[in-house]
Amino acid sequence: MRYIIIGAGAVGGTVGGRLAQAGREVVLVARGKQRAALSEGGLRLRVPEGELTYRLPVVDGPGPLGELRPDDVLVLAVKTQDSVAALEAWSSAPVAGGGTAAERLPLVCAQNGVESQRLALRRFRHVYGVCVWLPSAFVEPGVVSAAGAPLTGILHLGGHPHGTDDTARRIAADLEASRFEAPVVPDVARWQYAKLLGNLGNSLEAVSGPIEDDAGKALFARVRAEGAAVLDAAGIPYASVEEQRQARGDKVTLVPLDGAPRGGGSSWQSLTRGTGTIEADYLNGEIVLLGRLHGVPTPLNELLQRLANQFAREHRPAGSMPLAELVRRADEAVAFVQEA
Repeated sequence: MRYIIIGAGAVGGTVGGRLAQAGREVVLVARGKQRAALSEGGLRLRVPEGELTYRLPVVDGPGPLGELRPDDVLVLAVKTQDSVAALEAWSSAPVAGGGTAAERLPLVCAQNGVESQRLALRRFRHVYGVCVWLPSAFVEPGVVSAAGAPLTGILHLGGHPHGTDDTARRIAADLEASRFEAPVVPDVARWQYAKLLGNLGNSLEAVSGPIEDDAGKALFARVRAEGAAVLDAAGIPYASVEEQRQARGDKVTLVPLDGAPRGGGSSWQSLTRGTGTIEADYLNGEIVLLGRLHGVPTPLNELLQRLANQFAREHRPAGSMPLAELVRRADEAVAFVQEA
């Protein structure tokens, strides 16, 4: 199978690079400065064994590829706010032998949150979800860092909304030959909702920096508890913390990398790159949406969603709000709801 990685950033670049290292055929899809850097200098993948460079085909859309191949796998790895544009661009791409990508090819959503699979099902017949446990960073064009060892990441994979099939197992086999563990599960959404609870801290670290001291950890615990209460009220199952811990074990241990950025996760990286957008609407905003649908107040997630979007829109530096100020605003937001 040929893997077309739509969004060659932190996750897409790491997955694409590792697949290429294992001898799989890979095409990278990127735009702007990232496309230029990948085309000129190749994908520079910083990993525990050193910096590896892969000179892979790079395109900005389906046009340069002509007819897609029947054995192509589309891996959607853009941020969720960019999913609709990517799905529109690739869904109508012709496939050799007849039909379109939307009709014939598997689309694998390797993204945070749970919304992209729903968006994809509006266009694509064969949609697969991935719970992405892959510590990686992308802040410099052409360079992606992934510090995990001995495995690079763990990628639970399954059909959306549920189920498994031979295609999922073939993709998983390729991933497992590429320094990933890729369990094929019939209930991938249960793992993704568990990951969503952890990703609720992305906006917190984007606004006030890495969650390292007791005050930051305490605030994140409150934000996560609010999210868990919403999922419980909605009747949405999710893997427990203990189940996640057992699945991960010590398989992905972070190793210090020379020259790798230190800061935070995907939302922190978006602010650092100055993209002007952030995925908070599909992380904290997912909890806010479900809370409103099921009558559960979500003042903490509403606050983080609003602040993260403001930071992105105004190009404010990542981590520039003092944690004490964020905690004060969080207390005020909760008190306001309680008094209403």
